[in-house]
Amino acid sequence: MPAGRIIFMLEEPSMAEFLRHFVPRLFPNWNEGENFLCIPHEGKSDLEKSLPRKLRAWADKQDRFVVIRDNDSADCVSIKHRLSALCAQNSKPDTLIRIACQELEAWYLGDLPAINAAFGARVDSQPNRKRYQNPDRLSQPSTDMKKLVSSFQKLSGARLLAAKLVIESNQSESFNQFVSGLRRYASETVKKST
Repeated sequence: MPAGRIIFMLEEPSMAEFLRHFVPRLFPNWNEGENFLCIPHEGKSDLEKSLPRKLRAWADKQDRFVVIRDNDSADCVSIKHRLSALCAQNSKPDTLIRIACQELEAWYLGDLPAINAAFGARVDSQPNRKRYQNPDRLSQPSTDMKKLVSSFQKLSGARLLAAKLVIESNQSESFNQFVSGLRRYASETVKKST
């Protein structure tokens, strides 16, 4: 068991809702509050403005941080560099930075059978499989998600899909990078505590 927690600094409440239900699937013995904590913000600017202050003031020095924000058609590399620099300037150089390309909903669109299972929808057609074979390239995945499932809501959808996404077969590269990065980061946290 790691000595500290993983603290997720997040752009929005829907990512927090997703992680609250998804992280225990990746790490079955983990509980929110004890092993990880989600801190949502009200958008990208709120996240980036409050990040330095929160990192400097964080009391538990054993806790480690993961920052996740949407790309929203910006340059992923420059976003990652800017966030890494913010963390390093505030004594957290080993913070894991992950970018959801373009939005969290791309992670959902990377697993059409999960959308079927979560919403009782029939979205796993051949044309949709072709369209969503690389969902990170969509300009507005949230719009696509709403077209596929008219009842889709960000918070309830995050909760439903966190339980259904198949971790090993998602078509979203940014989702796969998040999962592999978090697994590696969590194993490094365990090693540091032993």
